[in-house]
Amino acid sequence: MPQPRLLLIDDEPALAEYLANAARSCGFDPIVTERAEDFRAIFLKQKPEMVALDLGMPVDGVELTRFLADHDYRGPVLIVSGFDRRVLESAFRLGEALGLNMAGPVEKPVRLEDLEELLAKLKATLVP
Repeated sequence: MPQPRLLLIDDEPALAEYLANAARSCGFDPIVTERAEDFRAIFLKQKPEMVALDLGMPVDGVELTRFLADHDYRGPVLIVSGFDRRVLESAFRLGEALGLNMAGPVEKPVRLEDLEELLAKLKATLVP
């Protein structure tokens, strides 16, 4: 069975690689981008089984949340950010209100064990 694709957007290369490695160890095939245009193009072409959004980028993660909702995305949407917890929770609620399958939110810096545990749980919910 092919590994589920995880499309990840983060403008911090070191953190993006950290998240991608955690995803790989949990059996995902991570696709990493740091630009919103690339995220949209890859999303439309590859239809990932899961996405992970960083809220604190030049292009707001909230904008990408709306993009996912506009495309009736059904996979888990994991929010990862260094923002204040209230900002994370409000983005999470927005995603839920838009009908997305929200996961997390995960605050940076995130412990590898916690991230892998969450990714493993989310992977188990994916329909093959």
